[in-house]
Amino acid sequence: MTTSREAPRTSRRRTPGRGVPLALLAPALLGLTFLVVPLLALLVRAPWRSLPEQLTSPAVWEALRLSLFCATTATALSLLVGVPLAWLLARTDFPGRGLVRALVTLPLVLPPVVGGVALLLALGRNGVVGQWLDAWFGITLPFTTTGVILAETFVAMPFLVISVEGTLRAADPRYEEAATTLGASRFTAFRRVTLPLIAPGIAAGSVLAWARALGEFGATITFAGNFPGRTQTMPLAVYLALQSDPAAAIALSLVLLAVSIAVLAGLRDRWMRTV
Repeated sequence: MTTSREAPRTSRRRTPGRGVPLALLAPALLGLTFLVVPLLALLVRAPWRSLPEQLTSPAVWEALRLSLFCATTATALSLLVGVPLAWLLARTDFPGRGLVRALVTLPLVLPPVVGGVALLLALGRNGVVGQWLDAWFGITLPFTTTGVILAETFVAMPFLVISVEGTLRAADPRYEEAATTLGASRFTAFRRVTLPLIAPGIAAGSVLAWARALGEFGATITFAGNFPGRTQTMPLAVYLALQSDPAAAIALSLVLLAVSIAVLAGLRDRWMRTV
């Protein structure tokens, strides 16, 4: 016997393929085709026979190594400062919090090239902060590997902050309050109670941030340049190879495509739980 509480849940079950209006089905299929055909073209035109040779060439391997190192380091920096920032936005109330949240999410919609120009104006040798770094410590950030990491962190960290903040808002704050009433400090409660609760959100945000950092192009080429072995990451290598060696460009594109698919597969369970 179905209870009254179970009835609404049963009534919301979807029946795919039943009664779909043609006026909706046609544009939906057109949109799906538009998204899938370019990916299929990449697979069809891929140089499968020479793919191992392309991926093991010194230039490609150097770009792969640099991309993995910079994306991983950028994700680590995002975790170091992004998780506390997400906690601040989710757990505290202060004047201007809405403005701070807007500024944190701004790199999501800001053109990456504009982000690179902003980094140059801030951290360049004549930048607002960069001139003092150069004068006091002799530190020059643009057109270096460190510049690549900073550019990737700038565009990737908002993904982590948004994911962790959403998880923190969904977590019950009473667990933290109970820990503090038992004598734990706020930091101890955060470390021993809150972090285990929001670990799935941190993991999902880290994967998104890593994938975004790995695919970053605009801010990187503007702030760090395109120097092989020092700042040339995979997206930059694809852009350069497309002009002289299309086969190598396709090979690198396949690597980035495989990473994107792996990211989607890793986050699938989390997304399915939200449906």
